[in-house]
Amino acid sequence: MIGRYTLPDMGRVWSEARKYELWCQVEVLVMEAHAAAGQIPADSVAPVRAAPAPTPEAVAEIEAVTQHDVIAFLSAWADRTEPRSAAAYVHFGMTSSDLLDTALALQLVESTDLLLARADTLVAALRELGLAHRDTLRVGRTHGIHGEPTVFGHRVADLAFGLARCRDRLRAARADVAVAKISGAVGTYSNIESDVEAYVADKLGLRPTPVATQVVLRDGIANWVAALAGLATICEAVALEVRHGQRTEVRELSEPFGSGQKGSSAMPHKKNPIMSERIAGLARIVRAQYVPVLEGVPLWHERDISHSSTERIALPDAAAGVDYLLHLTTRLVTGLVVDTARMRANLDATGGLVYTSAVLLELVETGLSREDAYAITQAAAMETWQTGLPFRETLRKHAGDRGLPLDEARLDEVSRPERYTERLGPVFAALAALT
Repeated sequence: MIGRYTLPDMGRVWSEARKYELWCQVEVLVMEAHAAAGQIPADSVAPVRAAPAPTPEAVAEIEAVTQHDVIAFLSAWADRTEPRSAAAYVHFGMTSSDLLDTALALQLVESTDLLLARADTLVAALRELGLAHRDTLRVGRTHGIHGEPTVFGHRVADLAFGLARCRDRLRAARADVAVAKISGAVGTYSNIESDVEAYVADKLGLRPTPVATQVVLRDGIANWVAALAGLATICEAVALEVRHGQRTEVRELSEPFGSGQKGSSAMPHKKNPIMSERIAGLARIVRAQYVPVLEGVPLWHERDISHSSTERIALPDAAAGVDYLLHLTTRLVTGLVVDTARMRANLDATGGLVYTSAVLLELVETGLSREDAYAITQAAAMETWQTGLPFRETLRKHAGDRGLPLDEARLDEVSRPERYTERLGPVFAALAALT
């Protein structure tokens, strides 16, 4: 992910320097387990533990010759070990993927913990916004067309629960990726004891993978990326709500617009939903990482490295992208400007058409068939669409043409917008309890 969309903590997790720190950590723990079992000299561990991690530049210089990143790392680290002879026992009994997959698990776990903290913050922000607008009437839309009255808090509650569910899927996916693999070439423990794997896993807060060949099967990692894609998509759903609400013709919602902010180089009046549009664009980038990672599950026999190049790009990009999306969406939600008066004006803009569903049922209650009741209601509604006359007026006309008297008091009651949201109490009670 480019620096523009990478926040510092997540950038650190996926930096080359952090990767080599984790590689050193894994290798030292393997040496400790070997030394405890008498497999290597005990006095070889301390010099290796004390050796600083190699710099990315030093590893890159050697890799340009070896064309093998792990060998380059081991050589560069050995160059910093005193005495260098102690480095002979680094990587003892291991294969490259023991190191790569176990350290990758640590990066995935570190990333996940950062993301879960941000997701918690956004869930809380959505919860508070929804509760603040539990009584804010606005029109509900389907297909972008006015439907029935609702409250703005209802839509926000829907998004809050959606984000919470995606967060919980990520929490479950964390367990899928938090595995250590230290089982040697093709995963048979031929030159390394399984106790070493158990020791390393315990020290790192991981669990030994139940089975692995040369690599850990990538289904868990693919599931992790899928969880990130879900979070990104809910962020986009929030942004889409704002983008629609900020359209000039709607003007119910708007992004925060800071002092000195500019909307257009040519049109000084512009206040554009740039945060929401950025969220929409970056969500596409995150979703695009899923299929390439999923395609890394089927590999040739015990392993090929067709997954490797994909993961070097897809995993940090997905993590950094969602980290930024959660951060930006939280800014959007906490700074959102809600025009409650405009919401009410839009609710009333169609002259009462938003009450046709209740009117239909009222006509059925008078003894009309549903077909006849629908015909009267729709005919009146279409005339309102075409002429702009209030719906109650066109309804009286079409009912009168059929000799059907209307109960005006009852129609007043069913045309009261608050009536449509009276049963949402349990929704907001559940929202208040959402964590």
